[in-house]
Amino acid sequence: MIARLLLQNTIFVVAMGALLFASAGTLHWPSAWVFLATSALLGPLCGWWLYRIDPGLLAERLRPVIQREQPRADQAFIVIFIAAILGWLIAIGLDRRAVASNVPVALQALGFVLYLGCTAFTMWVFRENSFAAPVVKLQAERAQHVISTGPYAHVRHPMYSGMIMFFAGVPLLLGSWWGLAVAPVLLILLAIRIHIEERTLRAGLPGYSDYAARVRYRLLPGVW
Repeated sequence: MIARLLLQNTIFVVAMGALLFASAGTLHWPSAWVFLATSALLGPLCGWWLYRIDPGLLAERLRPVIQREQPRADQAFIVIFIAAILGWLIAIGLDRRAVASNVPVALQALGFVLYLGCTAFTMWVFRENSFAAPVVKLQAERAQHVISTGPYAHVRHPMYSGMIMFFAGVPLLLGSWWGLAVAPVLLILLAIRIHIEERTLRAGLPGYSDYAARVRYRLLPGVW
């Protein structure tokens, strides 16, 4: 499982680097190297931590992003979302090629902090929820039940809340206003994914409707 983790993380980082540098038309992009090196380091470290505390969740996270148990709507979502992420990274690279943005170093540093914050927050989510699969599905074989502790006491989909930091932090770190401008599109897609997930959980997970009645907000406390 660790070997598979290392392989998947390596492929992921190399693919991101290829997209960014190819669209930028240059390898002279220090903040991109920082982003990729950090990603290459955090992936194995976080995976190893998860292996120690919850190997079942790590095994689930390493499964394909298209699975037979998924609703068709979520399978379609995954395809669209991956395409959107690829377009987002290409836009950031094209921004670098055109030298269209001039993001201050202080904001790039803030972007780096947000990226690390997203990682730490996601680890908290994993600590609380052993059923945080990468796809929408019910995990009866793992005795899935409603989680209402930690961040789940405040919002129903905290992993997506953490991704707000990712979608804001990465373009800031990479010095791209274009990437930051595209980020709301990705958040809209996450809102659609939340609708798909909630429909599945309400229909098949005992107690989820009661939990949703207690915890009103899906993504941001006091907002939505």
